Amino acid sequence: MKAKLNCREVTALVLAGEDRRLTLGERVGMRLHLLICKACPRFVQQVTLMRRALNRWKADVEG
Repeated sequence: MKAKLNCREVTALVLAGEDRRLTLGERVGMRLHLLICKACPRFVQQVTLMRRALNRWKADVEG
C-alpha cells in the first residue's frame, strides 16, 4: 500500500471494507487521509448510514 492515498482510493477502500477486513496498511492509510480530507469522512458517514438503514430494513422484513 502506498503512503498517501487519494480520495478515489479511500472511497474504494471504504466500500471494500464492507466485504472484507482491510489490512493494517490499508486502515492506517485510510485514517491518515481521513484526517486531512473534508469530503471522505462525509462519504464514510453516508455509507455507515446506508448500512444501518439496510440492517434495520432487513430486521423488519425478517421479523
